[in-house]
Amino acid sequence: MQTNLSLMPQLCANPWFGALPLRERRLMLSQSEMIRLRPGEMLFRQGDPPGNLYALVQGSLKMSTLSEDGKEAILVVLESGTWFGEISLIDHQPRTHDATALAQAEVLVLPRTVFDHLMKSNAFARAIAAMLAARIRLLYGIVEDATLRTTRARIARRLLLLARGDATMSAHIRPKVPVSQEALAMMLGITRQTLSKELKLLMEQGAIRLGYGYIEVLSAAQLQTYSERG
Repeated sequence: MQTNLSLMPQLCANPWFGALPLRERRLMLSQSEMIRLRPGEMLFRQGDPPGNLYALVQGSLKMSTLSEDGKEAILVVLESGTWFGEISLIDHQPRTHDATALAQAEVLVLPRTVFDHLMKSNAFARAIAAMLAARIRLLYGIVEDATLRTTRARIARRLLLLARGDATMSAHIRPKVPVSQEALAMMLGITRQTLSKELKLLMEQGAIRLGYGYIEVLSAAQLQTYSERG
């Protein structure tokens, strides 16, 4: 119990969790259990029954789905500090996507019974509503990008989202985005070749630098300009 409470400063870096009343934050941490996942290990699968609420403490997870022909689509990459899994707890429907560890991961598991108790708190219920609203806005933006914007604009916009933590949505842009080119192509639903061509252009313009397993944002202003061109 004490170990989980010691995570308070780290998890409060997430704006959503940090804005909760202290009583709710302490209850969530004290009633959670820590589990560890190996790279490639699944936390839950699409279609699984509703389970618990989760917080990613260390590592990264991908939320993805597979088509009948085995093609994978990555919707979002979750990073440390993100709470997730609330949808099935609210509508009591099966899990919507697979959750898989991309690297060694530590995850807090908050039991459904505790979540249901917390939902009786107006402050917590409003916070969950705000979390859902933010994620709906994010998904609407992704759909809009896929239907209305050029490939280059979509890449620039997604890199800016990832630089803010994607699902976490920090107010600050960090320079290194921990995403592989393969994963980014899956997120955007484009081929690796198409992505490579566009990233090369962005690199030549001084907007980004490519690294092993990450993309460094050298000029957020340039990416913002490209994101607004179509």
